[in-house]
Amino acid sequence: MKASDVRRLRSNGIVWPPALALVAVAVWLLAGWWAERRAVIDLRERAGASLTLAASLLRSEVGRQSVVPLTLAGDRDVRDLLQSPTRGATASMNVRLADLAGATGASALYLIDRRGIAVAASNASEPASFVGSDYRFRDYFRSAMAEGSARQYALGTVSRRPGLYLSQRVDGSDGPLGVVVLKAELGEVEADWRGSGQIVFASDPRGIVLATGVDDWRYRTLRATDPGTAATIRDSLQFGGAPLTPLHMQTTGDGRVDLEEGPERGGFVAVEQPLGLPDLPWRIHLLSPADAPVAAARRAAQGPAIAALLGSAGLATALLRRRRRSHARRAGLIRAAEDLERRVGERTADLRDANDRLQHEIAAREISERRLGDLRRDLEQANRLATLGQITAGVAHEINQPLAALRTYAENAGRYLERGDAATATGNMATVVALTDRIAAITQTLRGFARRSVASPDAMALGDAVDGAEMVLRGTIDDAGITFLRDPTIAGLDVRAERLRLEQVLVILMQNAADALAGRPEPAIRLSAERRGDHILVEVADNGEGMSEDTMARLFTPFSTTKARGLGLGLVIAKDIVGEWGGDLEARSEPGVGSRFLLRLKATT
Repeated sequence: MKASDVRRLRSNGIVWPPALALVAVAVWLLAGWWAERRAVIDLRERAGASLTLAASLLRSEVGRQSVVPLTLAGDRDVRDLLQSPTRGATASMNVRLADLAGATGASALYLIDRRGIAVAASNASEPASFVGSDYRFRDYFRSAMAEGSARQYALGTVSRRPGLYLSQRVDGSDGPLGVVVLKAELGEVEADWRGSGQIVFASDPRGIVLATGVDDWRYRTLRATDPGTAATIRDSLQFGGAPLTPLHMQTTGDGRVDLEEGPERGGFVAVEQPLGLPDLPWRIHLLSPADAPVAAARRAAQGPAIAALLGSAGLATALLRRRRRSHARRAGLIRAAEDLERRVGERTADLRDANDRLQHEIAAREISERRLGDLRRDLEQANRLATLGQITAGVAHEINQPLAALRTYAENAGRYLERGDAATATGNMATVVALTDRIAAITQTLRGFARRSVASPDAMALGDAVDGAEMVLRGTIDDAGITFLRDPTIAGLDVRAERLRLEQVLVILMQNAADALAGRPEPAIRLSAERRGDHILVEVADNGEGMSEDTMARLFTPFSTTKARGLGLGLVIAKDIVGEWGGDLEARSEPGVGSRFLLRLKATT
């Protein structure tokens, strides 16, 4: 320090405390602003991840429930009842709808004829039965009759409980016969939202809150609704007599909002995104509490900043006083100190440059590690959502084949009884019982998969699994006039697998082969097997038209299908099952000749 510097500090000592106060205020405000900004950014990132999961839960529930009306719309008993209703058929359908509603968790499941009158319902035996009610005024009835399907969230006219109505038109040879309607109340989804500690809700394009984790918000609006529109909505009885009052919520910037009513009042970070279903144009909103985290972050940053500033100021003051007292003694050493400082500066220049480079490298590495962590979390989240979607769609796909086989055996048993062939009818009914056991086992297996609990494969006879798959598809094969050729060598081969899941794989491959043979002359399916080293190679072949290169390229991609009503999950599920056992599944095809699926399984020693 030069003598002139000492004199200048001595002369300006009177402005030091006020200047320090101004700097302290500036540092306090700047630290609080920076900490608040960082806290809001972190809250938005976490809220975005939570919003993705919340939207996935709702999409999965809607997708799972949509399978039921779609399947019933193609059922022959449903068409027969809508064309020619009888007391016996209606009673049988009421029981069937009640069983389906209980199995799927639906609130209600009912059939409406073309006049708009409910003719059968899952609650037909209850005092508040839907049977006989007129639903012509409902949008989900009119839209389904006009366009084939519809989705509408509304208040039940009988139950007075809100829910999402999923409707599917039933077509006959002479036009629409009526509509199948499933009501899902979304209670479990809303409970999951409520348990997250955040406010999650869905709104329609008009800004009306529908499904929500806060019951008092249902039928409130995100913006003011003009009186004409509100009157039209109330006249439609979609939301009963709800006043459609706006939520008292003000945007404050940086993606934050202030709630000015209810026990939830306070500041929140708000994020939203489309639900992602083309036939349900909802938006999902998530409000994450921000007051406490932002205040904590501000305090955590301002305290150390002020402490550091005061510590520096105290040290500077002590040094200044010491320098003033020792100025007389140090006057002769100033030049030597300046020279020493210059030499030290020169000698340490390289060290400072190296230290700067090292700091830059450390900062770059920290940024890379944070990006890698974010990417890993994104990949883990995408994997969980894909798995959840496959489980949901897998239930409908896996149970479809046993249900079809069960119907075929039951109808054949009826015909044999009419002919007086009781022995054959009894055999068919025994097969029906076995198929119901199979459906229960499939459901239990899929439930175990959702809990990440999968049984270990064990030694089993390949022929037993082939017998089970042939039993499920025998009706389909016979009705289509397909010749089924089974290699006798299968009976002597043992593999390491789980019988039920191996039957599922064989049913998927044989059903695909049967679908490929539609309209082909002399259709045939050949199932053969041979041992190759430590593996058993099982081949399922057909003499269909074969597959194109484009189809082969997307064969094992989820939701890729060439069938009008297919889910595109069968081969994906089959490949995943075989992969768990250390095996493999591949396909080969030759246009005009047919296709072959090669299933590689571990042989037992």
